[in-house]
Amino acid sequence: MTKENRDGVVLHWQPLIDRTAGDDHRVGLLDALAHVVRCQKSSLAIASLDNAWHLGLIDEDAIAELFARLPQRYAWMRSRLNPLAEAGQETVLRLIVEGLGLRYEIQVHLDGLGRADIVVEDVLVLEADSRAHHDGWSLHVRDRERDLQAARLGYASLRPAYQHTMEQPELVSAAIECLVALLKR
Repeated sequence: MTKENRDGVVLHWQPLIDRTAGDDHRVGLLDALAHVVRCQKSSLAIASLDNAWHLGLIDEDAIAELFARLPQRYAWMRSRLNPLAEAGQETVLRLIVEGLGLRYEIQVHLDGLGRADIVVEDVLVLEADSRAHHDGWSLHVRDRERDLQAARLGYASLRPAYQHTMEQPELVSAAIECLVALLKR
């Protein structure tokens, strides 16, 4: 690779965490995650780490090694990780709720509903719906059924689209905050 043929490519010049995991063309997972932490928005970095942990690609020992090798200014992220998050959008939604200072639980089993992605302040069910798992009429009907069941159990339900969560988090935050305030009256 030369300066002439790397249009759009960002080179990273950090010492490798695991010299044995990559090859001539790519780095290993821990090094890739270290670069994500250094280069992405913190919510996306936390989402990437959550996802890798949830999928069993890293464990607590790998996380400890990663944060031991990162600059101290990133140490706060470690306490925000949660391997229960099943998707990056779930992590970003959780971080939005945390930013509002609201009480929440993730991956909650509700009788008559099944598992909810996030339950906020015991009044709001947040579902992180992506097109990959919620596209098509039958899945749309299934999701509306879950909304009806949540309402029957006394919960409101909010399903922000992936694009809203990832590209308009301030809109999602305002909607969550207003809904919870209304529901807790």
